[in-house]
Amino acid sequence: MKKVLAIVLAAALALTTLAGCSGGSTGTAPASSSSTALTGEDGGAPTADQFEVTEPIEIEWWHAQESQYAETIDKVIADFEAQNPNIKVNAIYQGSYTELNEKLIAAQAAGNTLPALVVANTPYVAEYGASGLCEVLDPYIEATGFEIDDFGEGLVASTQYDGQQVALPFLISTQIMFYNKTMADEEGIKLPETWDEMDAFMEAASKDGRYATVFPGWDQWYFEPYYLNRGVKLVNDDQVSTDLDSDLAIETAQKLKEWCDKGYAYWAYGTDASSIMRQNFIDGKTFSVMHTTSLYNTYVDNCDFEVGMHYYPGDVTRDSEVGGCVLLIPAKNSQEVKNAGWKLLSYLCSKEVNMIWASESGYMPTRNSVLQTEEGEAFLAEKPAFKAVFDNLDNINPRIQHPAWSSFANIWKETMAKSILENGDIAADMKNAVTEMNEVLSDA
Repeated sequence: MKKVLAIVLAAALALTTLAGCSGGSTGTAPASSSSTALTGEDGGAPTADQFEVTEPIEIEWWHAQESQYAETIDKVIADFEAQNPNIKVNAIYQGSYTELNEKLIAAQAAGNTLPALVVANTPYVAEYGASGLCEVLDPYIEATGFEIDDFGEGLVASTQYDGQQVALPFLISTQIMFYNKTMADEEGIKLPETWDEMDAFMEAASKDGRYATVFPGWDQWYFEPYYLNRGVKLVNDDQVSTDLDSDLAIETAQKLKEWCDKGYAYWAYGTDASSIMRQNFIDGKTFSVMHTTSLYNTYVDNCDFEVGMHYYPGDVTRDSEVGGCVLLIPAKNSQEVKNAGWKLLSYLCSKEVNMIWASESGYMPTRNSVLQTEEGEAFLAEKPAFKAVFDNLDNINPRIQHPAWSSFANIWKETMAKSILENGDIAADMKNAVTEMNEVLSDA
């Protein structure tokens, strides 16, 4: 799947540089069969009429968008309700992607009422698809004429499971290094282009108690590109083993720990790790941070210096991964709730709403047809730091999709945090963890 995301992002963005909860009722919504069983009245393909919302209904949308996005959420929901007067939407923040996932899985297992629409971090697609949690969206897409091809092959593939569309792209981002450009210009600090340049960068950018950078250890997504770019196979081709105990992987882990041990960087982990890291950057206590492009506006709005964006340094490759979230409809709701959920989903994934998010956050345009909008053409002019992303669009890949990925990743990030923060033997710790990680992969 290497470089497939570039197909959509290059088309949608690079050229811009040139030119339920079932509401309205109480109790658990009755389960229905997957939408793959939906047929029209004559036994053929379903029709658009089957997915209309004809009676008033109140639904819930579970999301993980933090408070800085509240105004945007309120705006788009108010607009949706004005266009769809039969549907009342309760948009409910459920915490982080991990916390939302835990609540969704618990509700599904307990047979509780499920939301009509759910946000999910991109790695959960395979897990949800394998478990049957997601409604298959192909009949809805076909019947209503939803222009899914406007996303391009990369994002479509990232939201499929076993050849079926189980989600749609919503807010897309990638990993990036935010840095203090004012400081870099004044001190002549050179940003690292390669893994081999990291030592010199770490030493030059850290001084007088200031960190060179921060590794967000609360999510392995932020440090896994270093492994991937050095050639480490996180999930081997056999799908039941990992190379995280290989000499190359251990060497990489040891180097990350070394930079933290020397005080060049710190491993952000635990309660409020993300907000503390952001504040340290805002206060000038760290020269740079590794974070998601979606927080570009947050950093720019709160820093009294110029914020730059630098693509992660590479090695054998120089790749990053698609981040952000997708939208899905739980399959165990009534058809009435699913229909309302589809109305909201297709609205939130529309070109117009996507450009609202792109303008008001650091999320990226996802539609090929953004080329036809003045907003798309103005995007890079408004956010010139994004050139660091656009220049590397060919190197942004879909996430690893494996049904056991979330469990696998939890073991990895917890092992790394414990070893680095408690000064453990990271080689021994990782070798022990890999035994458990291989078991998790095999069980799936």
